[in-house]
Amino acid sequence: MKSIITLIAVILATTFSSQAQSQTIAVGYPAITGLNVDSKVATKLLRYELIKLDKYSVYDEYDMKEAVAKDPSLQSECLSTNCLIKMGEELTVDYTISGSIDKIGDMIVINLKMIDVKSKKLHKTEMFEFADQENELQRMIAIVLRKMHDIETDAVLADRLKFNNDPVASKSVGKMNNSGPRVGVGMMTGDYREFATRSMNQGGLDIVPTLSMIGYQFEAQYVGTENFSGLFEFLVNINGLEQGQFIPSVTLLNGFRFGKAGWEFAFGPGFSLERRTNGFFDSKGSFANPGTYFSNDDWNEYADRNFQNPTDYPEFYTSGSYIRPTVTDLDADYNMDTRFLDSRGSTHLSTMFVFAFGRTFRAGALNIPVNLFYTSRRGGGLAGINVGFNVTKSKTKLYRQ
Repeated sequence: MKSIITLIAVILATTFSSQAQSQTIAVGYPAITGLNVDSKVATKLLRYELIKLDKYSVYDEYDMKEAVAKDPSLQSECLSTNCLIKMGEELTVDYTISGSIDKIGDMIVINLKMIDVKSKKLHKTEMFEFADQENELQRMIAIVLRKMHDIETDAVLADRLKFNNDPVASKSVGKMNNSGPRVGVGMMTGDYREFATRSMNQGGLDIVPTLSMIGYQFEAQYVGTENFSGLFEFLVNINGLEQGQFIPSVTLLNGFRFGKAGWEFAFGPGFSLERRTNGFFDSKGSFANPGTYFSNDDWNEYADRNFQNPTDYPEFYTSGSYIRPTVTDLDADYNMDTRFLDSRGSTHLSTMFVFAFGRTFRAGALNIPVNLFYTSRRGGGLAGINVGFNVTKSKTKLYRQ
């Protein structure tokens, strides 16, 4: 019984296959634009892939030779529906197929249409956009034909060949140049806060540890899409003018802007100038009030004033000569250190690392960036808010032909 059912199934499948194969189709010469292949090659590729579908009896160029000889327009100009119907009637086939293959920018567009000759109507049509990979033209044609006939395609292959209609940062998006003034306020932390509040006679600034900031930011977009931008930012600041201070800084930032709301995150190195001396803090009050800062010069003055009596301090005299003691000689817990800020000291280049997070509010071409920031450096830093405005001044293409 099973063998009889199997035999019937085979006979039916063979019958339907034979009926499908009995349908005939002829391929018209497609229009080619911007590619290095001609219409004859594209026609051959269409025939090959139609044969692989195993649905039609495909007419080859020799089957079409006689009809083309009678009417040469069937070879080079037969793209319209009426012409394809005429071709089908001349060849007495069931269907004709043709279309166009065009290179447009960075994509290849294949557009095919299939005509039912007997009904003189459009039977099927399919269009697909591929990435500009001309060497894969045969696979592209195969994908379009299979989609036209509702045959499953290799999804991975189709995904690799398709044109991704996303903004391409390196070619499609202009490079913006947004620059503008910045103002803000920052609170000093750690050693910098101590330095700000220390009295001037101990090398401090004797100011409120909150600084105003005024500067200018140069901003350039080096990559961007509709919802993402990569930014280079160069910020020059002068801090503390309201308290009689002149504290310059330069910051180089790599920034990222996300979404249409303009959320931003940036980070990068900063550079400033600061004065430092060798010194120590008398934390135990051994020589002065607890917390008093002694620079190297302060200690020399203190030691010469307090330890020059050879009767009281014979250990500091050798062969009748006075040898100034170091602070470590008197207290092993103390040592001169070069990291202490001192407005009386020598100028050094100071480095820091800056983190910023915020949002840019937009009103037409006006941008209003609002950022929270923190500058991290050894011993302390500066935390605050920065506000500015800039106008989108220009847009130029990243790449020019």
